[in-house]
Amino acid sequence: MAVPMESQLQSIFEDVVVGDRFDERTKLVSCLGAFRQYWSTLPQESHDQCVQWIVRFIHSQHSPKRISFLYDCLAMAVETSLLPPRMVCQALMSSDSLEWERTQLWALTFKLIRKIIGGVDYKGVRDLLKAVMDKIQTVPNFMSSAVVQQLLAAREVVEYILDRNACLLPAYFAVTEIRKLYPEGMLSHWLLGSLISDFVDSFRPTARINSICGRCNLLPVVNNSGAICNSWKLDPTTLRFPLRGMLPYDKDLFEPQTGLLRYVLEQPYSRDMVCNMLGLNKQTLNIAQHKQRCPVLEDQLVDLVVYAMERSETEEQFDDGGTSQLLWQHLSSQLIFFVLFQFASFPHMVLSLHQKLAGRGLIKGRDHLMWVLLQFISGSIQKNALADFLPVMKLFDLLYPEKECIPVPDINKPQSTHAFAMTCIWIHLNRKAQNDNSKLQIPIPHSLKLHHDLPMTDYKIALLCNAYSTNSECFTLPMGVLVETIYGNGSMRITLPGTNCMASGSVTPLPMNLLDSLTVHAKMSLIHSIATRVIKLAHAKTSLALAPALVETYSRLLVYMEIESLGIKGFISQLLPNVFKSHAWGILHTLLEMFSYRMHHIQPHYRVQLLSHLHSLAAVPQTNQNQLHLCVESTALRLITALGSSEVQPQFTRFLNDPKTVLSAESEELNRALILTLARATHVTDFFTGSDSIQGTWCKDILQTIMNSAIKFAFFKQNNVPQESRFNLKKNVEEEYRKWKSMTVENDIITHFSMQGSPPLFLCLLWKMLLETDHINQIGFRVLERIGARALVAHVRTFADFLVYEFSTSAGGQQLNKCIEILNDMVWKYNIVTLDRLILCLAMRSHEGNEAQVCYFIIQLLLLKPNDFRNRVSDFVKENAPEHWLQSDWHTKHMTYHKKYPEKLYFEGLAEQVNPPIQLHLQYLPIYFGNVCLRFLPVFDIVIHRFLELLPVSKSLETLLDHLGGLYKFHDRPVTYLYNTLHYYERHLRDRTNLKRKLVHAIMSSLKDNRTPGWCLSETYLKCAMNPRDDNVWIPDDTYYCKSPGPFPNCDWRFNEFPNPAAHALHVTCVELMALAVPGKDVGNALLNVVLKSQPLVPRENITAWMNAIGLVITALPEPYWIVLHDRIVSVISSAVLSSETEWVGYPFQLLDFTACHRSYSEMHCSYILALAHAVWHHSSIGQLSLIPKFLSEVLKPIVKTEFQLLYVYHLVGPFLQRFQQERTRCMLEIGVAFYEMLQAVDQHSKHLAYMDPICDFLYHIKYMFTGDSVKDQVERIICSLRPAMRLRLRFITHISKMEPAAAASTATSVPQSSSVSSPI
Repeated sequence: MAVPMESQLQSIFEDVVVGDRFDERTKLVSCLGAFRQYWSTLPQESHDQCVQWIVRFIHSQHSPKRISFLYDCLAMAVETSLLPPRMVCQALMSSDSLEWERTQLWALTFKLIRKIIGGVDYKGVRDLLKAVMDKIQTVPNFMSSAVVQQLLAAREVVEYILDRNACLLPAYFAVTEIRKLYPEGMLSHWLLGSLISDFVDSFRPTARINSICGRCNLLPVVNNSGAICNSWKLDPTTLRFPLRGMLPYDKDLFEPQTGLLRYVLEQPYSRDMVCNMLGLNKQTLNIAQHKQRCPVLEDQLVDLVVYAMERSETEEQFDDGGTSQLLWQHLSSQLIFFVLFQFASFPHMVLSLHQKLAGRGLIKGRDHLMWVLLQFISGSIQKNALADFLPVMKLFDLLYPEKECIPVPDINKPQSTHAFAMTCIWIHLNRKAQNDNSKLQIPIPHSLKLHHDLPMTDYKIALLCNAYSTNSECFTLPMGVLVETIYGNGSMRITLPGTNCMASGSVTPLPMNLLDSLTVHAKMSLIHSIATRVIKLAHAKTSLALAPALVETYSRLLVYMEIESLGIKGFISQLLPNVFKSHAWGILHTLLEMFSYRMHHIQPHYRVQLLSHLHSLAAVPQTNQNQLHLCVESTALRLITALGSSEVQPQFTRFLNDPKTVLSAESEELNRALILTLARATHVTDFFTGSDSIQGTWCKDILQTIMNSAIKFAFFKQNNVPQESRFNLKKNVEEEYRKWKSMTVENDIITHFSMQGSPPLFLCLLWKMLLETDHINQIGFRVLERIGARALVAHVRTFADFLVYEFSTSAGGQQLNKCIEILNDMVWKYNIVTLDRLILCLAMRSHEGNEAQVCYFIIQLLLLKPNDFRNRVSDFVKENAPEHWLQSDWHTKHMTYHKKYPEKLYFEGLAEQVNPPIQLHLQYLPIYFGNVCLRFLPVFDIVIHRFLELLPVSKSLETLLDHLGGLYKFHDRPVTYLYNTLHYYERHLRDRTNLKRKLVHAIMSSLKDNRTPGWCLSETYLKCAMNPRDDNVWIPDDTYYCKSPGPFPNCDWRFNEFPNPAAHALHVTCVELMALAVPGKDVGNALLNVVLKSQPLVPRENITAWMNAIGLVITALPEPYWIVLHDRIVSVISSAVLSSETEWVGYPFQLLDFTACHRSYSEMHCSYILALAHAVWHHSSIGQLSLIPKFLSEVLKPIVKTEFQLLYVYHLVGPFLQRFQQERTRCMLEIGVAFYEMLQAVDQHSKHLAYMDPICDFLYHIKYMFTGDSVKDQVERIICSLRPAMRLRLRFITHISKMEPAAAASTATSVPQSSSVSSPI
């Protein structure tokens, strides 16, 4: 095939080239005629080959005249539509003969391309641009000026391609190719001169439209709901922001964001966020090919260590290590995690440390540093090569330059273990060298000789454990001593609360100081030893309970994140199942108590996993005993109500396939608590805000399961029981009571009233017996026993409804007193039902109107009228402190309290009162921490919320808070509870300022003796807002809002309700702002004014840090507080500066660049609003951001008429399209359409558009980076209605050629294209 083609083409072209009989024109016509005839016979697949041959033929000519003539032939062939222009251009550019040395061929070739490129489609033009620029790159930097003129023909082609008025391709395609060839910081080829840089600069406005103002200065609060979104992601190799498109963003956005990563790494409990930011997945630990070593993370960890060394150098030495001790503790935890999961390399980090510390003379923190390194070395040296750890010796030479022996520290102090860290490291390295039979000898350095030869005392056990944890011969003895001190001597026994409950005799737990002095490896051995011991005892089914010291020490060990796998993970996935399998109910009860009262910062997936375990556990026959059933239900209630708002959705999504795992098949109260938690979480995180059409499947599926489950009848039918059923209940109780009185055979009575399926009315009958006879007989006790703990809950529910009916119809006065006295006796005298369970049932009933008030009235009477509960609360609050981790005598106080107020969970009071009294032979399960006051706390949380929902009972709630608010001293998360309450019930509390103040005062003042001053509420608030007169409400001035909170006292964050200082600061600030007797709208505006007004307390140079703080605070407040930002945006867009074209002075993109303008003192109000809006929206949840589409289409669209207004809106919303695409695509598409609709309005309103190119570039960016063809149908008609110049620029979005509008409009109804995002790359 090739030979005939070549010969035929040769005959066509050579004849013309060689012959000179005819003039040029005749030759051209003749040549083209012959070629046309041949071309028509050529199959389609040979066209490329044919054109390439022609180009080769032309390039083989040496006469410029012939080349010129043949190029004329090609040009005419293209102009007469004989040859496709793209094919010709590609053949010309791919020719090997096209070299800059052949200057005339070069010039003629590019002139031809310039002539015919107009007919090439836009994707072909993009490919040609790349090819032309690649060819230009071959031109050397030094050459004769004589040939430059010829070479400039190539530049002219590029110039024509980049000419926006020619519009050969979307300029967005062109800038993409240019930026690929010439990335940020690289100069273009000299031949192209300023052509490329000017063109790239024309995209700076588009880049700015897509940039968040001051983004590099915005910082998150770790573990806040906003911190888990995509806003904080970084590239794991470069630490740069993942910017969309090849745009010339501002230089600082291309920089590695080391400051952001460092800031996050510094925060306690930040490791999950670091993994999320860098896309590190710890699941790949055991997959060798997926090792994710992250050098940038290594660098930042090393820098943090250097920073800690600097801090230690300037800080005074304290016995407890001072504030830097917390930093070293945290560093140790971070290092172990990231090195363990192979995200960082230990030897690399040690060498880097050596390099950065060399010559610095920083030695005051050296012991702490060696302590941190010892943590990892002791735990991993057995599994890794000795060579990995030898760089530590290099570090030793640097940090321990002493020639003399280093003095021995006072080993009565826990910090002394740090001073011995280097000696311990040496012992581990030596042991490893011996075990490996290594020839390497590491003699003890002379400076450590005294440390090594020390006769150990006091902290010797910790020191021995640390030094010899890899040497089993030497390790067994000190670890054995440690373990024995908490196991208790088998012969010594002590009593626990309840009857017949004995435990091993050790009551003093290991102090936190000692546990902190153990290396991670030693702690792991200790916790493993404890867990093994507990499992062994569970298998042995011993009746002797665990020693209180053991239980408390185990609880303390579970706080260490570094030992998570043996700690909480082992607790949930190994210990609990083993104990359950062994039916060791006493130990199970102990473990649940630990979880309820001693656990801190447990990751949410473990808590939800435990909740699932508890629901399975509740169905097992053996748990149908009063004490264990109460404990299981109480623990489940704590787990549900304690779920953080940002934790609910991610965790519950995991259970979509089987939502029953988070639902109780038995307890209506637990499922109602779950619904209240779901409602609170979705409100506080604004998850469903602005998402009417979004299917919140994770939430709906759980609610659907509740509706379809076995408890459907109890849960929903009873919620809205018609009024007459109350009378039916009364009638049924009367009927059952008649049966009770008429039946005579004891066994028949017991069988009838305790039978499964019989109406759950027995507590109502007991009530009637007490009301009428003031006495319950022995049969009543037997029936209660037979009913069982699980079934009795249904009786308590019916009793709660019955009580409401009884009290509603009570005559008041004497009869009411009698009613409450009987009810109190049922709880405290006869021990028929526990107070916490009865109150929970009453609080969770769904009464309306008057009956709801009666229900809450009963709750109030139960809690306050008799002294029983108030005395218990008062004594418990007075005698105990919540800082259990600092106490060594908790058990003593616990027993004292239980002796004064014993728990009776098996109807003991009733057994004593019946005639004759019944002797009970009970063995209580061990109680180490709990009592009725602590069990009541989560119930009290719910009671407060239920009371808030009903306006008439406000005064009752205030009374409850006065008498029982002190209990919040023992709440796990008092500030979080207050924050959630004020946030969720904002509408209810808006006009009830006294109640709001009372709520804040009751909870915060309960903690005043256990917190340092200033830990929560500001001095100004305490002075002015806590006790104001009703007629003189305090309205804070601007100064109040400008004062930053804190500084907050340093504390051990391991036992704090918040994971770090920033999370604490954010929540207490929000609590105080919500507690003000000022409408949310006014508070929101005052917060915005902190930066929008000139404030003496807000320094200009830190303005973005203040905007960051306002963004964090305002987005953590309810909607009325942050929605005021929308009003400010509207006022700016409506202002004369943007709405009147004559008012505007200067280049809009420059004036909207807040950072540059701020530096030059030329910022305007509109740029301040823009920067502040970006800071707020950057911290917003996706729910809050979801209001933007509606805001654009309903509020802004009608007022946007000028080009400046349009550009302002694009600047405002453009940077958030990436997040919408990742988290809520529907909103992104709605915004895309709104942008075009606004453009249409501006186009119709404005005579002249000065910034068409940046507008079009931005719209192309949206198409290629976000929407693809998804909005094509909606925007085609809009584009076709625009002015011709705009239509021409946007024609590639609709794939319409340079058509007339009418023709284009008809095309707009064609079949929609694929919605995938097409890339310009």
